Amino acid sequence: MKIKDLEYFIELVKKKNFSVVAEHFHVSQPTITMAINRLEEEYGTTFFVRDHVHHQIEVTRIGQQYAQHVRTILNELTVAREEIENAKLNKIRFGLPPIIGNYYFPPLTPELLRARLIDKLEVTEAGSESLLQMLLRGELDMALLGSASSLQQPELLVKELDQYPFQIIMSRDNQLADRAALSFSDLKGQQFILPDADFIHEKAFRKMCRGAHIRPQVIYRTNDIHIIKNMVAENLGISFLTKLAITPNDRLVNLSLTDQGQPLFHLSLVARHNEILSPAKKKLWDLVLKYAASK
Repeated sequence: MKIKDLEYFIELVKKKNFSVVAEHFHVSQPTITMAINRLEEEYGTTFFVRDHVHHQIEVTRIGQQYAQHVRTILNELTVAREEIENAKLNKIRFGLPPIIGNYYFPPLTPELLRARLIDKLEVTEAGSESLLQMLLRGELDMALLGSASSLQQPELLVKELDQYPFQIIMSRDNQLADRAALSFSDLKGQQFILPDADFIHEKAFRKMCRGAHIRPQVIYRTNDIHIIKNMVAENLGISFLTKLAITPNDRLVNLSLTDQGQPLFHLSLVARHNEILSPAKKKLWDLVLKYAASK
């Protein structure tokens, strides 16, 4: 079996046209035909039903099932290539969402220096959703991720480190600032300044809006939490942030929500389940877990 045959097969499942697939790979149509014939002969079955009159094909049920496995195989090969190339560089590709990078990770820096890991880190900063996909594609070795519920994926090794509630932040001049706490429905008519939709906050925010039956007025989004806080401090709107991102130095009022069944910000250390960690990666993994346990 040739890997290229599997790539041709998956593209044919997608395009359902031999000529289009041949053009996609810049090969002749007989090359694609012979590759599919090899696969079907090897398994003694039929993956495609050909309609030569109308130049169309249909994927059989067995072909659809086989495609599920082939996609996994090709993805694992892509991840393996990424891992091998990265191993040559002796780097740790580490994912950090902005909030976690700004408010959770900095105290770890002295420990990283002492462990001689800081120069091995190749940090990618993006929203947790993007970093999760990069991790699954093998583009990252590990990441600190936020999620609106516990991460449970068979491809991942997940160690949940902590949970943080979401809170409402507002200016001291806001009409609700003197409240001890409030329900989300109290925020009808308020203007929101929020993190970009790539942040985990979006899922939690939408859940709260649905529960309170309100249609929020979102006037601005940004991936810069400092900008959000500054705008809120100027009483241009309110925001919805995890408590992890709120510090005593902020010139803001932060209020807890009284709603039942609120989502939490789950902080987890994540790697791919089948990756054998190098000594440096294992040292980083253990260091982060030790730091989390000491908090």
